[in-house]
Amino acid sequence: MCNLYSLVTPQAEIRESFGAAANRTGNLPAMPGIFPDQWAPIVRISEDGERVMEMCR
Repeated sequence: MCNLYSLVTPQAEIRESFGAAANRTGNLPAMPGIFPDQWAPIVRISEDGERVMEMCR
């Protein structure tokens, strides 16, 4: 397993699919190659209990 991921889904579709209330990622281009040591968007539950989309490494 090479641990290589890609992201070509639009941000709005990701937010809608996961119910993210906020988008803290900025304007993302398509990411055809995401390696384990690079920043990539995630959806997580924030301290106030809402789902947010933000960058993580």
